[in-house]
Amino acid sequence: MTVALAVAVRTLPRAPGLAYEPKFDGHRLVIVRTVDGVVLQARSGRIVTAAFPDLAAAAHHLPAGTVLDGEVVVWHAGRTDFALVQRRAAAASAARAAVLAQTLPASYAAFDVLELAGLDLRARPYERRRTLLVDLLLPLGPPLQPVPMTTDPELAETWYETLPASGIEGLVVKRMDQPYPAGRRGWQKLRHTNVRDAAVVGYTGTARRPLALVLVLPVGDETPLVSSPLTAPLRAEVAAAVAARDPEAAGGAGGAPRTSRGATVTAIGLGEVPFHPLDPPLTAEVRHTSTRHPPPEVLRLRTDL
Repeated sequence: MTVALAVAVRTLPRAPGLAYEPKFDGHRLVIVRTVDGVVLQARSGRIVTAAFPDLAAAAHHLPAGTVLDGEVVVWHAGRTDFALVQRRAAAASAARAAVLAQTLPASYAAFDVLELAGLDLRARPYERRRTLLVDLLLPLGPPLQPVPMTTDPELAETWYETLPASGIEGLVVKRMDQPYPAGRRGWQKLRHTNVRDAAVVGYTGTARRPLALVLVLPVGDETPLVSSPLTAPLRAEVAAAVAARDPEAAGGAGGAPRTSRGATVTAIGLGEVPFHPLDPPLTAEVRHTSTRHPPPEVLRLRTDL
């Protein structure tokens, strides 16, 4: 299932016929309820059903032939926690996934219904799909819930200013008369300014165990910066991306991983740090302040570009 994407904007769009939704800080997830069971698909197309047995169980209550688009989130201390979602997604076994489902239960913030009872709804206007989504999920209740939505730009602006304390990272804006823009950047997203896309020009550590990323931010003087230490799921994701580009670097095909380092970069509090360059760069979503203290935090690799 090819999902819709959004283009970043810097100010809140205001026009008749627009809908505003909070943008949750989680993992994009498509739920497919088939006649035989449930399939959970990540934005990349990877099947992640085994990592979220709690959501899969809840999705069995959907009618067969239903496809939902939304975000999987984990709530902790009154806010969504992206690192905990990564921990859930990285569950290495069914037993581990079952334990995490008990200790870190997931919620699903659904923002679209693409198919219902076998009927393809993607050509229908968003306004109609939204009505069907709410009618479908409200009787079921958590953990499957429709995201809030408003057509009032003043309320949307209030959400934008006040909801970050709950882990909401911005707003998604859609036209009420719009079909589902599969595979296109047909929506708009307004994110808080401390979340940006950055070029990943290298990594520290080894190809098998990258420790941090070397980033060039889209603001400032383009001086490379070293990120804060990567989480375990991100280390695995970066290692896989490096191995896909250069198996020899990761010790593929029976070879030993290369250890040579091609450059150095100044890291906050560490001085000159050797790193492995990446050419062409990868892209990562990072959170950072207007200064270089603390270093940028890598939220995720971008695979949709």
